[in-house]
Amino acid sequence: MKKLKKKDIKVPLTVPEYAKKEYIENYLELTKGTGNLMIFAGDQKIEHMNDDFFGEGIAKDDADPEHLFRIAEGGKICAFATQLGLIARYGMDYDVPYIVKINSKTHLVKTRDPISRALVDMEDVISLKERGVNILGVGYTIYPGSEYEHIMFREASKIILEAHKHGLIAILWSYPRGKNVKNEFDPHIIAGAAGIACCLGADFVKVNYPGDPESFKEAVLAAGRTGVLCAGGKSKDPKEFLKDIWEQINISGARGNATGRNIHQKPLEKAIRMCNAIYAITIEGKSLEEALKIYYG
Repeated sequence: MKKLKKKDIKVPLTVPEYAKKEYIENYLELTKGTGNLMIFAGDQKIEHMNDDFFGEGIAKDDADPEHLFRIAEGGKICAFATQLGLIARYGMDYDVPYIVKINSKTHLVKTRDPISRALVDMEDVISLKERGVNILGVGYTIYPGSEYEHIMFREASKIILEAHKHGLIAILWSYPRGKNVKNEFDPHIIAGAAGIACCLGADFVKVNYPGDPESFKEAVLAAGRTGVLCAGGKSKDPKEFLKDIWEQINISGARGNATGRNIHQKPLEKAIRMCNAIYAITIEGKSLEEALKIYYG
């Protein structure tokens, strides 16, 4: 994978002069100097509650929240994305690069369109960072198509601005949902969700994968200078999952991925190997065959 130089990085105009050096350093550290990004996503303990961590087909390891931190420290990743509170409970014991997930909601409320508001302020994030926690960026979820989209768009825009003022990388999770969205996996709708993230100023956007690498090219084009990351979704056969990862990057032109269940629902050793296999494709430019060898040992 080709390494970026500092001059290759397009620093957003929302990053003040005094924060440019830190922004560039964080960007290079977060992407391992490649411009691509492999996130281990651990925000589902609020989003999906215990459905993703306990039950049939899920490793017993996953019942303990510390399993996430053991994976994040043991595997090759660019960053571990989770809520500030979880970092506060376990971060003192693990040397891990973090993306703080600013907002979250559960999947229990089904009587209205989705809305997710900030759990913490940027000041809370910066306070933890200044105490030595390796926070490289922040993440925020928006739901285009929700009747509450205007609230989330405004909050997301403000958070991106604040993140850039502190030299942090800003990532949006952009999922079209609500009664007005007929099919959230429609490639055209996904492309629109990616384009919104660019309009809000995000550095990266995480979207759902429509399942076809050719149709996914529309989202990559729509996002412009905002790097497109693919959501991992539900756990699936490792060969099929890693094939999707390879095609998303090498055919569609995506800049990476954010994977949760396909990693953490496995026992620790397998979870670490899956991290390493995804990282090999995303950051190291390895072939699908090489990644499969890493996973299957």
